[in-house]
Amino acid sequence: MDTKLLISPQELTSLLAEDSSQIAIIDTRSPEEYIKSHLPGAINIRELFTYLLENSQADGLKKLSQHFSELLSKAGISGAEKLIVYEDALNQGYGQSCRAAFLLKYLGCTQVSVLHGGYKAWLTAGLPTTQGEVPIRKSKVFTAHPDAAIMVTTEEMLQALDDPKIIKLDVRDRNEWQGLSSSPYSPDFCPRKGRIPNAVWLEWHRLMNCDAEIPMFRSPAEILEICQSVGITSHAKVYIYCFKGSRAANTMIALQQAGIYSRNYFGSWNEWSRDFSLPIDHRIII
Repeated sequence: MDTKLLISPQELTSLLAEDSSQIAIIDTRSPEEYIKSHLPGAINIRELFTYLLENSQADGLKKLSQHFSELLSKAGISGAEKLIVYEDALNQGYGQSCRAAFLLKYLGCTQVSVLHGGYKAWLTAGLPTTQGEVPIRKSKVFTAHPDAAIMVTTEEMLQALDDPKIIKLDVRDRNEWQGLSSSPYSPDFCPRKGRIPNAVWLEWHRLMNCDAEIPMFRSPAEILEICQSVGITSHAKVYIYCFKGSRAANTMIALQQAGIYSRNYFGSWNEWSRDFSLPIDHRIII
């Protein structure tokens, strides 16, 4: 089965008509939003967005793999399915469906797609929805096969600080980049504010057409042009970070669409800022 990174509501409808038994749809929104209305047959796995990596050392990554192996097994996902993840709108949930897709791929799932335009695109297409809980899927055995090639650890980011061949890309919101807030949750959520040294800034929203009725990723040509404005070319090697790897995952998809190689520093600022042995650029930029 062909796997597209981004899938439209119409394409998903066609896949479901062919063989819905081989497809699992994952809703990453809050349980309250999910109960109110969701795609038929979708299961709600909010933790794909809310889980915070303890650390990006071997023990932290092992705990992440064990946690989601148990969770996905109980949810009736083996990893062999075609997995479709979605959120409400791509510019509203801090990249939550993209974070889910990244995590699933890191854990070894090979057929993962993001519903392009999210739930809003599904509704606009006039496609059916359902309310309330869906029947629990029969449990399966999910075995993680972590893909270290897409995940940047803190040690790797530290080693890359003074390497001009690796672009350290900060995609957080403006007030976080400026050193005025430590997170999207509250200004003092983390103990330190600032940036990873030698990072360049490209706010994640810029790679989507956020003014459209249904926000979606820009065209590859537009993405490449915007990236070039901060020194990122099609030949670049990019390590992306945000607060907890979510907006970074959204940006990673955009860069992939434009043919730019990137990896996600999943621990991001939430991990980096809490280790006082790690350097930061804490100058306030106005």
